[in-house]
Amino acid sequence: MVPEDLKYSKTHEWARFDAAANTVTIGITDFAVGQLGDIVYLELPKVGAQTTREMPFGVIESVKAAVDLFAPVTGEVSEINESLPDDLDTLSHDPYGRGWMVKVKIDSPHALAGLLSAAEYQALIETEAKH
Repeated sequence: MVPEDLKYSKTHEWARFDAAANTVTIGITDFAVGQLGDIVYLELPKVGAQTTREMPFGVIESVKAAVDLFAPVTGEVSEINESLPDDLDTLSHDPYGRGWMVKVKIDSPHALAGLLSAAEYQALIETEAKH
């Protein structure tokens, strides 16, 4: 399932733009959660931290691997999902809702330029699933 209202990075993060607040909510996709398997640890940045597009903003670990989380946008972390590191099962059950990770204040909606549409992301994961 790839929600149509989101934008996606090639590294499997999703981004939801809130025009009223000028923020982007970020999480990881259902595909990424499935690839990781049992998630055991999540490290998120602090409120006020700067994110830089395509640079790590956190770490997620599973029984299979530890991987960096890459920011789909540049901005300032305005909120973190404080309950998520203590309830990692939320990522498996609701990655696009209660499984959000951080909210980032951005300077311009153009910050989302270059991210994938739902259809483009679906094509990406279909290609990756074949390999």
